[in-house]
Amino acid sequence: MLAKTELAAGHPISRGVRPFEIQDEWYYHMRFRDPMTGLTPILTAIPPDASRERPDGPHSNNPTVRAGRGSREVLAWAYERPDSGRGFGCTGAHFHHNWANEDFRRMMLNALVWTSGRDVPTDGVASTLTADELAANLDDKPKPQPKAKPKQLQPATP
Repeated sequence: MLAKTELAAGHPISRGVRPFEIQDEWYYHMRFRDPMTGLTPILTAIPPDASRERPDGPHSNNPTVRAGRGSREVLAWAYERPDSGRGFGCTGAHFHHNWANEDFRRMMLNALVWTSGRDVPTDGVASTLTADELAANLDDKPKPQPKAKPKQLQPATP
């Protein structure tokens, strides 16, 4: 769970969205070009230090990530190109149940409206979602099957 989440004040994607905490597989230590012209951090947070203590790997930790302990990280951003094109990126949304969080859902809906060039309502895009609606189109997940034991190779007969 992330602590101290903050939203970009004044950006249309943040309209009606309150800081929220959800359990997700947030990716951080995002690298943006410098200067960040046209880019606005929309959602930021300070990841738990424990998440920076995992073993090193090409898609996990490294000394640079560990050096960032306690620093605020960008988790969602908006980009406005000079030719008026717009984009939105978010490192969350890995777990389906997070769509039940009204503020997360509103941020994502606001982003869709903003990237399409439309005006985001003053209080953000309103939506309701019941538990039944959230579960309506989920596929049944098959039960995990035990892994088959590898076949023993038989020695070749001459």
